[in-house]
Order: sequence, then structure tokens, then C-alpha cells
Amino acid sequence: MSLRPAAPADFAFIRGLASRPDYAPFITDEDDAVLAEYLADPASRLLIWEMAGEAAGFALFCKIGEPSGAVELRRLALAGVGGGQGQAFLRALLDYGFGTLKAARVWLDASSENPRAMRVYERAGFTLEGRLRQHWYRPVPGRVVDLMLYGMLRPEWEALEPLPARA
Repeated sequence: MSLRPAAPADFAFIRGLASRPDYAPFITDEDDAVLAEYLADPASRLLIWEMAGEAAGFALFCKIGEPSGAVELRRLALAGVGGGQGQAFLRALLDYGFGTLKAARVWLDASSENPRAMRVYERAGFTLEGRLRQHWYRPVPGRVVDLMLYGMLRPEWEALEPLPARA
């Protein structure tokens, strides 16, 4: 299991995940031109999560280099769910954000209609920092939902227990 920078050859995989019916209400499916902009933007990192040499997920970090040291984890999705993959994936992303990107803070948001994601974030050590009521218009299913804000500070990441080894 490892993270690597995305390449244009990964766009079909990324878009395929973002457009899945189970992800469509929560993740914006951006076209190839927007994905290419992320690759060219020094304040963004589009990453691919690999398992056994195959793409298994993707994530997008944004706002890298802000004076506050805050980095946004804007999008993340896994091809398979269950079996603890979410925790390993999120831990790798946190290690990348705090270790590689030298973030002081990593934050993300979630739809209030996505309890699975909220549980994964909270189990990973994120703190629910706020709720923006009736804030986020979701084209699918076509309604406005609450936006949940989560964050983690560097000392909280440093205090995380190691994940158990997987067989």
C-alpha cells in the first residue's frame, strides 16, 4: 500500500470513482482539464493510493504553502470499502500531509448525509470542528445539505497510535 503522484493516465480511474452512484452525492466529478490543472498547480497534490501495484483510491490535497500551514484534503475515495482500508488510506494521507507537506493542520469537509465518511474521519483522529447548516448544494440528489468541518493539528497527528499490522 502506497501513495504516488497521479498522472494523466490516472484520470479515467479518478473520474470513474467520482462518478460511481455511491460517491456521486459526495464527490464532484471534475473533467480531465481540471484534473490536469491540479497536476500543474504547486499548491495541489493529486495522489493515487495503490495496493498490490493497482490503483485503489485517490486523494487531492489543496492550499499547500499557506502561511498558516493549513492544508485542505479536498477529495478522497477508495475503489473498495470495508475491511479497514479506509483507516490505512487515511493514515497514509495524514502521514503525507504532515510528513511530506509539513502541514501544521490538515482539514477536510464532509456532507452531513455521509455518516460512513464521518465515522472514518473521527476514528482516524479528526475533530469535528463545525457544522455549516444548509450550506452545500449537491446536484445529486438535488438538495442543500449541511457541511461538516473536520480538522487535525500536527501535535494530534504526532500522538496517534500506530495502526495494527495487516496480515
